[in-house]
Amino acid sequence: MTIQVGDKIPSVKLLRMGSGGPEPVTTDELFAGKRVALFAVPGAFTPTCSAKHVPSFLSHADELKAKGVDAIVCMAVNDVFVMGAWGKDQNVGDTITMVADGDGAFTKALGLELDLTGKGLGVRSQRFSMLVDDGVVKQLNLDAGGAYEKSSAEAMLAQL
Repeated sequence: MTIQVGDKIPSVKLLRMGSGGPEPVTTDELFAGKRVALFAVPGAFTPTCSAKHVPSFLSHADELKAKGVDAIVCMAVNDVFVMGAWGKDQNVGDTITMVADGDGAFTKALGLELDLTGKGLGVRSQRFSMLVDDGVVKQLNLDAGGAYEKSSAEAMLAQL
C-alpha cells in the first residue's frame, strides 16, 4: 500500500556519507521535529535526476527554507558511495542531504517501488517528492511513467 498524506513515515535505517565514511541515519532522525522536503529519484547519475531533479531543489533551496522547510533530503535506491559521489558531482554541499536506501527497505515501506528489472536497473524508487512535518506526510507528489512534473521543487514551492 502506498503511503498517503496524513500517514507517519515508517522507521527505517538509511545511510549517508559522512566525513569519515558511511554513517547510518534513521528516518526518525531525519524527520523528527523538522519540516523536511524529501525527494526521491529512480537513480543517481541518471539523466533527468542529474539534469533536472537535483538542480531544481538546489536552486530553490533558499526559497523552500524561507517558506519553513528546515531540511532538504534526496533519496535513491543506490549505495551510499554512489550517493556520496553524486552529491559531490552535483555540488550539493550541506544544502541537500543525500541518503542511500541501498536495499530499498524505505522505498518498499512507503509502497513507492518501481521495478526496472527489464531495463537492467532492478527495483528502484518511483520519482516523487513529499513534505514531511515532524514525521507526518503533509504533501505527496508522485510522478508516473518516467515523467518529471509533479515532484519538482517548483511544484512543491507552489504548494507551500
